[in-house]
Amino acid sequence: MTDNGFFFTSESVTEGHPDKVCDQISDAVLDDVLRQDINGRVACEAFITVGLVIVGGEITTSGYVDMSGLVRKVVKEIGYTHPKYGFNYDTCAVLNAIGPQSPDIAQGVNIGGAGDQGLMVGYATKETETLMPLPISLAHKLCQRLAEVRRRGILPYLGPDGKSQVTVEYKDGKPLRVDNVVASCQHTEEILDETGNLITEEAKEQIKREVIFPVVGEELRDSRTKYFINPTGKFVTGGPQSDTGMTGRKIIVDTYGGMAPHGGGAFSGKDPTKVDRSASYMARYIAKNMVAADLADECTVQLAYVIGVKEPVSVMVHTNCDAKIPDNRLVELIRKHFVLTPREIIEYLDLLRPIYLKTAAYGHFGREEPEFTWERTDKVKDLQRDA
Repeated sequence: MTDNGFFFTSESVTEGHPDKVCDQISDAVLDDVLRQDINGRVACEAFITVGLVIVGGEITTSGYVDMSGLVRKVVKEIGYTHPKYGFNYDTCAVLNAIGPQSPDIAQGVNIGGAGDQGLMVGYATKETETLMPLPISLAHKLCQRLAEVRRRGILPYLGPDGKSQVTVEYKDGKPLRVDNVVASCQHTEEILDETGNLITEEAKEQIKREVIFPVVGEELRDSRTKYFINPTGKFVTGGPQSDTGMTGRKIIVDTYGGMAPHGGGAFSGKDPTKVDRSASYMARYIAKNMVAADLADECTVQLAYVIGVKEPVSVMVHTNCDAKIPDNRLVELIRKHFVLTPREIIEYLDLLRPIYLKTAAYGHFGREEPEFTWERTDKVKDLQRDA
């Protein structure tokens, strides 16, 4: 802390991080079901360790998923194509432990009710053009850049696994500068020094030049900014060889980097009847439109549901007292202008499409791409008119 400021840190991970491999497998299964059966129900999780992937959960569908083939395809596309990375799509074992969805749950969902109880949170802030917090936005971009320079051969010694972390200094509630950047990058042995325990200074400078500087611009860096590149010295053993992975363990990476509360439910592997996913997308859509309409500089939206019940049991808005109108009036605007039942959310955001593998790495929010309908700001005029 400083007298009138604070430091805030967020992290991200690459698509080759073991937890993210599992998220992508789970969402690839969901996509495959939706391609064949838009009424399919999916709650799919994966576990990965040395040489092994286990896929489990509950799926009810008229389609068929070639689980082994699908898992290997995902792992191959991520980049685990050679034993030097500690995992190989072609030789790993794949175990299938999928069963049907409980009929007790289905009878509540089939009539349009929520697929589970819980609270879901959406958030938006004017810190960036995408209305996302700056620390998580930068952390995601660093990991995306790590993947880009690996795939394009710019830094051919990089492996699929990696992590980033960014600390931003704030003053008077606004981001001022980047205080430190962490880039932990899996790599082959070719960039180790003569001791075999440290990567060379030349490699660190390459990573700084090719990965960090293109993302963290000069306007955010200064002479006090610190860089931590593979702080342990080396990162040869990575991926599932170094750590197990599970679906749903990177929920803060998936959302707002800790800048906003979290409802607790993970997204990946869940079809949109599960409000953990669909209502979180709607909450982001609401918060983003509120901020884009200039009704607040920062907005947190909470929705809460009960399993089998259509309407949310509560709707909350918090704007840190910077809203142009009171928060309770914003709740009235939400109920007037936004659909809130699971079935309406699914239809409005067009969620019964095979779009989810793309969401499973580098964040579910702040990505203004065609699949991400919850990032639209098409309610701005309506909100401004009624506010």
